[in-house]
Amino acid sequence: MVKKFHIPYGDHPSQYGVLRMPAIAEPSPVVITIHGGFWQSKYDLEENTPLAEDLTKRGYATWNIEYRRVGEEGGGWPGTLGDILDAVNHLGQLVDRFQLDLSRVIVLGHSAGGQLALWVAAQNKNRQMSEMEQSLHISIRGVISLAGVLDLRKMVETHERKGMISPVTSFIGGSPQEVSERYHLASPVELLPLGIPQVLLHGEVDRHVPVGLSVEYSRRAIELGDEVSLVVLPEVEHFMVIDPSSVAWKEVISSLEFFKRI
Repeated sequence: MVKKFHIPYGDHPSQYGVLRMPAIAEPSPVVITIHGGFWQSKYDLEENTPLAEDLTKRGYATWNIEYRRVGEEGGGWPGTLGDILDAVNHLGQLVDRFQLDLSRVIVLGHSAGGQLALWVAAQNKNRQMSEMEQSLHISIRGVISLAGVLDLRKMVETHERKGMISPVTSFIGGSPQEVSERYHLASPVELLPLGIPQVLLHGEVDRHVPVGLSVEYSRRAIELGDEVSLVVLPEVEHFMVIDPSSVAWKEVISSLEFFKRI
C-alpha cells in the first residue's frame, strides 16, 4: 500500500512537497517530480499526481514538489529557483524517517519543470548564483526532461513570434536584452555540460513547447561531452508525456529503468 505524506520544507504555503512511499522493505530509489505551467501560480503540483502515483506503485519513492511561482510573494527570480534547491535538499532531512536511497535520485520535470530539473542538476557543479545563498547537497544521478523549456531565450522568441508576452520574462524578471546574465544562469542550454546522464522526451506535435528546443539542446549537450538520450515521440502532444494512460508513458518508464542500470 502506497503511503502519502504532506511535508513542508519552508514557511510559505507553497514550500512543501508530497512524499509517496512504495510498499517495499528496502530503501527506495527516489524520483523528484517538478510540475510545469510556465512558472505561474495558477498551476500546481496536482498536475503530477497521476504520474507520481504510478511511479510509486512501481517501487519508486516520489517527492512531488511545490514551489513559489509567479503571482505569489517571493515567486519568480530568484525565489522559485531557491525553492527548488531547498526542496531537493530537504530529502537529506527525510532519509532517517523514511526508507530513501539517496544514492539513486532522479529528477523528472515537465515543461517549465524541465527547465527547473536541469537547472537544479547543474548545481551539482556548484554553479551558485550570486543572488542565492543555497547550494545543492543531494547527489543527482540523472535527469528526465519531459517537453522541457530548455532554452529560455528561444522560448521568448517563440512567444514573440506568436504575438504573445512571454511568461519567461515574468519568471526571469525581464527580457533577454534587459537581464541577459539571468538567462545565462537559468537557461539549461547555457549551463551545459552538466556532467550527468540526461533523457529528453518530447512530443513531435507539441504546440506549447517546440520540440526543436530539445533537439538543439541534445545536439549541444552531446557536442560538449554529456551523455544525453533524445526521444522524439511522433503524434504526441505536450501533456501526453505526463499521462500514465498514454502511449508515451512507456518511454518515461524505460528511461527510469535505464537509470536503474547505471
